[in-house]
Amino acid sequence: MLDLWYKNAIIYSLNVATYKDGNGDGIGDFAGLIERLDHIAQLGVTCLWLLPFYPSPGLDHGYDVTDYYNVAPALGTLGDFVEFSHQARLRGLRLIVDLPINHTSEQHPWFQQARADPASPYRKYYVWSNTEPENSEDGVVFPGFQSSVWTYDLRARAWYYHRFYQYQPDLDITCAAVREEIFKILGFWLELGVSGFRIDAAPFVVEEVRPNRSPKRHYEFFGELRDFLSWRKGDSVLLAEANVRASELNRYFGDNSRIHMLFAFLINQHLFLSLAEEKAEPLRQCLTTLPKLPQSAQWAQFLRNHDELDLGRLPTDQRDKVYAAFAPEPKMQLYGRGIRRRLAGMLGNDRRRIELAFSLLFSLPGTPVIYYGDELGMGDDLTLPERWPVRTCMQWTDDPNGGFSTAPNERLLHSAITEGEFGSNQVNAAAQQRDPNSLFNWLRRLTELRQSCPEIGWGDCTLPEADSPSVLVQHYSLEGKSVLVLHNLGPDECTTVLHELPGGHKPIDLFGNRVYPSKGAEAGKVELDGYGYRWFRIDAG
Repeated sequence: MLDLWYKNAIIYSLNVATYKDGNGDGIGDFAGLIERLDHIAQLGVTCLWLLPFYPSPGLDHGYDVTDYYNVAPALGTLGDFVEFSHQARLRGLRLIVDLPINHTSEQHPWFQQARADPASPYRKYYVWSNTEPENSEDGVVFPGFQSSVWTYDLRARAWYYHRFYQYQPDLDITCAAVREEIFKILGFWLELGVSGFRIDAAPFVVEEVRPNRSPKRHYEFFGELRDFLSWRKGDSVLLAEANVRASELNRYFGDNSRIHMLFAFLINQHLFLSLAEEKAEPLRQCLTTLPKLPQSAQWAQFLRNHDELDLGRLPTDQRDKVYAAFAPEPKMQLYGRGIRRRLAGMLGNDRRRIELAFSLLFSLPGTPVIYYGDELGMGDDLTLPERWPVRTCMQWTDDPNGGFSTAPNERLLHSAITEGEFGSNQVNAAAQQRDPNSLFNWLRRLTELRQSCPEIGWGDCTLPEADSPSVLVQHYSLEGKSVLVLHNLGPDECTTVLHELPGGHKPIDLFGNRVYPSKGAEAGKVELDGYGYRWFRIDAG
């Protein structure tokens, strides 16, 4: 078996600025993150994905970068990063860092020089037009908050292209100097202990844009990135954000030659449709129609992340069903396609449904990704604008500011939820670590189980039929071993028969939402509670 560590990894995503303040200035930092690495290790994850921590004006959660070779001063120094990298490695944690290379901040020195002098070599780093482009509203990513993808710059006396906000001018991937800069950025962080990169907005990274012409995507650049990583650090990976049609997916993976991992946006959207309808069929159909992945490729599965829950690939009627179930109020919705809530709030803070969602996540083909705070059931702050409600400070204790910082509340850079159902006096890490029945300790047991089931990360998956429309059955096999997982997406108890269970094989109960009789699935019958789940290992009798 190839040593592809990411195949059986568990990833934990966090923002340094909202995780733990180590010096009392109201902003999370690497010193504070080092203090809390044991919490992450205790959860059983094997890899950290850090959201952007580079110097930035901070207008877009750090994705507007002004220096790719440094750490934002408020978060620490490069020396602090190296110490963090060392401490993470001591705990068996690999590091993936965000790579927002589709665009820079308008304050980046490259753009400042590009706008100041048409003869500057940095002028070619960006996309310009000397005349106002037609249909400048086409391709807007944030409707209601963004009106155009072209903005006139008075100093440059030209229009520049920006797929996202106007303060984020796009880099031109067809420029050889830009590609060389990107290679240098990768090489720099690899030397500091990084094991991989999350490529932000991957479809737009490889997009060639010219005024009044249709965009063209150069997917071969992903192959160039992978070749570079292979030479510099053979086991490093590329994890790409690409919410695209199923027919386009193989352009990202290539033939084991491009992206290693892709976020499974289509699966995610159909998972929530299944949860909304309380029927297995939408998720089952999605899983059966996606293309088969190359041997070294992998899905990155997730429930929630730092952005909106994007439902843009669902037809309007299906999207409305998900809205009705999980975001019935307009303030919970965003961009006409998304939900700006955390998982626990979407599921009504119902422990049964939260467990069901996580069990589904960990049973899906691929590598599970956990968003910080969801292991505690943290909530959201809908008084915040756009995507910010799910980006509040980590809740460590019931102390002021949830133990995130000793600074006065008014000095916090990011909001802390301290009151109400999801306030830090009700939801915090310290209390859950002490409680053997807490969500945190339940999820810790689930991560241990998932690590013991490499069949899910490596094996072949089939979806046997179930007697109940609310039940999803997944069967994984690898080198003569197999795992069977059942989920009941409905609220009512049911019994389903495992018609396709090989004769003479005995299911061994590994994990479930309650203790079942020791005989397990006698005669192929499996009992499931409402919103229940059961995991089995199948051994020959």
